[in-house]
Amino acid sequence: MAESEQDPTEDAPIGDAEVLSEDPQELLKNVEEHFDQEEEMQPESSAPGEIQLSSEPENDTEKGITSAPQDTGQLTPDNVIVNEGTVNQASYSTELQDEVVSEGLESISTAEQSLLPPADGETHSVENEENMHVNDFGEQLKVEEQFDQNLVWSFGINPDTPVYALHIDNRRLILYASSHTAVMNNFSITRQHLLQGHCSPLSCIAVSGNRRWVATADQSPESLVIIWDTFSGIPVQTLFDCHPEGGVGAMAMTEDAKYLATVGTGTVQRVSIWEWTSQNKGPLCSVDLSPAFGPQTFILFNPEDNTELLSNNKTEVVFYTWKEDLLEFAAPILTDDTFNKIVGLYSQSVFHLTPSQVLTATSAGNLVIWDTVRTPQIQFDDKVKSYKKRALKLVNLQNYSITVVTVSDRYVVTCDVKGYIKFYDEQLCLLNWYSNFNLGPINSISFSSQPAPIPNEKTSYPSESNINAQQFVVRNFIVATDDATVAHVTGDGCKLQILLQEHSAAIHAIACHPAQPLICMGSYSGLLKVWNYEKKKPICSRLFGTGNYIQCVTYDKAGSLLGVGLTDGSVHILDALSLNDECPEPFQYAKDAITQITFSHESRYLATVDSKTTVTVFQLWHKSWVYLGRQNAHFKPIQSLMFGIYLDSNQSRLLSLGEDRFLVEYDLANSTKDDLRILSSDRIEQSAIPMCMAWYPPITKESFIITANNQYKLKLYNATTKMCRKTVLSPTYGSPVRKIEILPFSSNSEPDVGYLSYITDDKVGLQTLPLDGNPHRSCALICHGKAVSNIACSYDGCYIFTAGGDDCTVHMWKVDLTAHEAVSALGGEALIPFYGLLEGGRDGELFREMEDYFYYSLLRYQHVGTMETREVSTHIPLQEIPFVMRALGFYPTEKEIEDMLNEVKFSKYVDTGKYVTDIDLGEFIKLYINHRPTFGMTASELQHTFDVLGYENENGEKVFNVRELQQLLQNEGECMAEEEVTECLSTLLGLNPEGGSSELISFDATNASVLLEQQLPQEITSQMFVNEILGFPLNFSGSPCVEEMTNPAAAST
Repeated sequence: MAESEQDPTEDAPIGDAEVLSEDPQELLKNVEEHFDQEEEMQPESSAPGEIQLSSEPENDTEKGITSAPQDTGQLTPDNVIVNEGTVNQASYSTELQDEVVSEGLESISTAEQSLLPPADGETHSVENEENMHVNDFGEQLKVEEQFDQNLVWSFGINPDTPVYALHIDNRRLILYASSHTAVMNNFSITRQHLLQGHCSPLSCIAVSGNRRWVATADQSPESLVIIWDTFSGIPVQTLFDCHPEGGVGAMAMTEDAKYLATVGTGTVQRVSIWEWTSQNKGPLCSVDLSPAFGPQTFILFNPEDNTELLSNNKTEVVFYTWKEDLLEFAAPILTDDTFNKIVGLYSQSVFHLTPSQVLTATSAGNLVIWDTVRTPQIQFDDKVKSYKKRALKLVNLQNYSITVVTVSDRYVVTCDVKGYIKFYDEQLCLLNWYSNFNLGPINSISFSSQPAPIPNEKTSYPSESNINAQQFVVRNFIVATDDATVAHVTGDGCKLQILLQEHSAAIHAIACHPAQPLICMGSYSGLLKVWNYEKKKPICSRLFGTGNYIQCVTYDKAGSLLGVGLTDGSVHILDALSLNDECPEPFQYAKDAITQITFSHESRYLATVDSKTTVTVFQLWHKSWVYLGRQNAHFKPIQSLMFGIYLDSNQSRLLSLGEDRFLVEYDLANSTKDDLRILSSDRIEQSAIPMCMAWYPPITKESFIITANNQYKLKLYNATTKMCRKTVLSPTYGSPVRKIEILPFSSNSEPDVGYLSYITDDKVGLQTLPLDGNPHRSCALICHGKAVSNIACSYDGCYIFTAGGDDCTVHMWKVDLTAHEAVSALGGEALIPFYGLLEGGRDGELFREMEDYFYYSLLRYQHVGTMETREVSTHIPLQEIPFVMRALGFYPTEKEIEDMLNEVKFSKYVDTGKYVTDIDLGEFIKLYINHRPTFGMTASELQHTFDVLGYENENGEKVFNVRELQQLLQNEGECMAEEEVTECLSTLLGLNPEGGSSELISFDATNASVLLEQQLPQEITSQMFVNEILGFPLNFSGSPCVEEMTNPAAAST
């Protein structure tokens, strides 16, 4: 899709140092060396595990002076390695550089200049620093886009992962997960940087104490952990197969960022410690937890000692100590009988300000205080046995559930289900609380890495709730709630700012405005929200209330109305700007969910699909919407519903396509109230299941309907006659095309070229039109970690939006047609792309056989034994196509033969008015590749046939009776004559000496029938049918054919 248009979020770089692109391996090597150097320089007085990347910046706030932005993880100038180049006298700013690349997707050509802390320790005033941020701009990071689809914005947030504050000064910079992408969102300048590298939804995020290093993890089969440098946005390390038994369920990073702790999600959970800066592929140490502990969902390092950590779930708290390759743990027992009080379920734990103590919050409003078991025998060995703790005290703080507990500076901080935030001192005496923010249940809180300004006459901190009533000095912080709200709270002045207010339930409903840069999103939380996707600002929203799940939305062609379908069967027609109802009451003619909704081109009709099989039509009558009628024209779920226009008039036409393979057109002109009539019903597929349909763009003289099916085929049907006019291979990216959207066709584009976007189970792609089956003319990227449920295109075709369904996110993709065409051109021209789809390519055996059969058919057509002069030609007649196809191992049905012949026959009729009567080898190769089965037959498919049609014999096997099998072949599907059945079976069994008759010789079935009765048993099992009749290998039934997605194989004979 397109060249990035993002601006760097760093506003004020200084200096002239040239910075080249950072190479992750070089940066990782440098980080490792830096850790080693600082470990050697660590003072003797430092506590074990307190390894810092660099010294803390000087605190000059008492003098009214603020130092230039520095970071405790700052690399020294001489050690910053960037792609074989060295940055002299420069350091990274702590503000995010926005134009950065995700691993494996983009490459960086230049890097942004960075803010320089003065070498002599000189500091700048806040005013001068702000002036620098306004007036000075560095060179932006240039991104060399390699794809025609690039993720440029992410709407939504993963509610199960925490949100972290990456504040620098007073900017609003936060980090959170959005589906399979981590988002660094700078609200000060409305800018996102997307950390892309995972293929599955992010399960957990961990950050270092100084917020420079971020680790992301998922629960995919690869169980990836990626470590990112937030200064540059570059991944510096990737850990593969951390927990292949189920992925990573919890993760923590030490304060100095040197170590990672991960918890697997397998039946037997494994806890591992990783030194990610080293080149070691495995963990430093691991331990398996007993399944009796239950799945651990939270893990944390001791900020004062890297060798101590804890984890917990709702019922167990586990304490660990590790040294070298040994990881020891203990899980103390605590029940309601221990203190004769209800303990409740555990939520989170944190190391207390008091050494050796740990606090655990519970659903009963308690804090459990754990302390190290101390006995006279191990007085001097507490360090080794620090993981052995017991419950010292149970303190009740409130009567409702505490969801979060953490420590910031000298405070113990708790958050709860009522949205309250409370601060306690070391003795758990309440100092201050925030209860007027009207927030939902809080699931995470994160404090800024920047210390709070020292109170003076200009600050307005609240007072502590004790006798001293001192000013309550607290850092700025971020809170996130269960209802997908993220808020920023300023400690100085207690100001609340809502940063995000997103959907907290599944999003399936999205629609783009037909003339403005607006997108409407609806979710199962009942929230309907309209965004200006260019300015990244919400325009309006409406909450339908609890239980009103929004399933689908659509704009009318003028953009003035918005149709909304809910899961309770109600239909709302709203004003598109104010989201107020146009009708006094919503329409309620269905009992089940409204799955699809669409307006006609003149906004006179509104059609919906409910119960998955029923179409309901509403009509605009005298400026008010009224019910027209309902029709249950399908016996299986409806896949697509769309309005169109008749070619000879401006009247609307309505069509629906169902899994029952029928394309139904409704007679709107002659329909009356309570009488929605059907104009036609055509079966368009024989065995494949249609997935979706759309109107083909006006790049041809003929009007077409394009469909996609579950056998990886795209088909064009004449819009009037419903005749199949073309079949091509569809994109094969793991799953069939689920939905297609035609990119708006502009008058400035080429008249014979168009584009369509599509989605599969988890990918979004782009396809060049007209269709020809060239696989290089389509591309796809993973758009959501689990699944994608819907797709929409902007009015100008510049953006594509995908809804992730249960991941509660919508992703915005930039389209770059120039890049798409450049990538397509790399696949070659003419027949070169199609040669690659043949086994062995242009020089393979299949191509040589294809040439032989092609020219043999020419001889056969002119009679093999003729003595007359032959006509040499490069074309064969159309009637020879089925015979050549069968010779190549593709046995099409009579319907498929008819479609192939019609495709060639009418290919030039609109242009010339004449039928095509022959075909050359090049066109035949395309026809063969596009029509043959995309994948070979599997043993499971054959076994399924026996399971459905056969009966169970005395041995418990599914079998066919020979006579029943012959009757099925003669009476069901495309019926075969008795002679044809006898000839096929006798040939397969090798009863014909010559391997079957020539097409020019009639077959005598009399003797063959007798032989069949003698050779075939009365009962045929699936194993016998596969091995003895079809002649497949003996191991075929044990292992299905390998389905190669990139190089489809011909169907087995």
